[in-house]
Amino acid sequence: MTDFLPVLLGSDANVYGMARSFYQQYGVHSVAVCKGALVATANSNLVKIAVLEPQLEDDEVFERTLIEFAKAHADKPLVLVSCADGYTILMARHREALRPYYHFACPELETVLALDIKDNFYRACEEHGLSYPKTTTCTAQNYGTIELPFEFPVIIKASNSPAYWNCSFPHKKKVFLANDRAEYDAVTKAIYGSSYQDDLILQEYIPGDDNCMRVVNAYCGLDHKVRLIALGRPLLEEQTPEGIGNYAAILSDPSFNDAALLDKLCAFLEDMKWEGFANFDIKYDARTGEYKMFEMNPRQGRSSYFVTAAGYNLSKWLVEDVLEHRPAEKTVADSESLWMIAPYGVIRKYLKDPDLLAKANRLKKQGRCAHQLFCKEDWNLKRWLWYLRSQLNYYRKTARYYGNKGLRD
Repeated sequence: MTDFLPVLLGSDANVYGMARSFYQQYGVHSVAVCKGALVATANSNLVKIAVLEPQLEDDEVFERTLIEFAKAHADKPLVLVSCADGYTILMARHREALRPYYHFACPELETVLALDIKDNFYRACEEHGLSYPKTTTCTAQNYGTIELPFEFPVIIKASNSPAYWNCSFPHKKKVFLANDRAEYDAVTKAIYGSSYQDDLILQEYIPGDDNCMRVVNAYCGLDHKVRLIALGRPLLEEQTPEGIGNYAAILSDPSFNDAALLDKLCAFLEDMKWEGFANFDIKYDARTGEYKMFEMNPRQGRSSYFVTAAGYNLSKWLVEDVLEHRPAEKTVADSESLWMIAPYGVIRKYLKDPDLLAKANRLKKQGRCAHQLFCKEDWNLKRWLWYLRSQLNYYRKTARYYGNKGLRD
């Protein structure tokens, strides 16, 4: 089926990756509905911002905006895709109101909240035998007096991602690393001096470079069965304050697939009755030989185009499920490819593992690589000039922020 319109919630690099997936698989152009226009989707022919509504996160505005858009575009089926945690929560809350107008896969609200809030997610991991770093939480009331049940260094991150995204304070970073109590006190005081007043996750630091991380994207059908699961090995993370925890390059290779891990994650998703896309961030702990779960996002990951680049187009599994209602068995991605959002020169400079670098070099020479934000079918002068500037800027940003996860610039 090609006569449908993808409606993507958001305007970031994830939205662009999904729009590319839809275009490559079905030749269709997408539209975006968002609260703000971001540069990743600017001057694109693959996706156009159809509705820019600053109050889109308000429940009444969200429901009204999407229903009005659907009524104005009732000439073809509309496939709705969330590209951010907050939008997934809104979709879950308004599932029944949106059902008459859109085709989509989205879990029940209770299920989303059980996994998107990090301390809830860790409780679910415990119940399902999935390992995670030693973890505790602090509140706006006890952060200054809490005694940590593990040694420093400690990772500090928000339990409520959407709320943290909307707060502001000097030197804000997505994730902080505190090496001692003084750094911990400074970071937590800065966070709770902002509008963010929910819990903070405090975790033991798992040693190892960025390439010890693993990222898993999955799609679960309307029947709550896993239809696609793909594991990637990040080579490097982004280094900017807002980008920490996002990936700059990912290697797909069947030799990295750990069958026991993937089987556990599939069982976890099906036990939780998940529906739609899911994204896991995981780190391999060489001290114990275990994979430690960091978080689960209730959507495809920002870097999820790596799955499409590896030959498993994300849009295909969604459309065949919600629009065509085809039955499907579980597919485990098992091909080689290299995905990047940073320029390859940055990867080559900062990737410390010689074996992984050699593999990345080979795939690049073989042309088995893809860049998240560069699509030759979407070429125009304005986008090309922006792309060149942004790629050159990666060298400066990475050099400035590399290794900096503290309360400083």
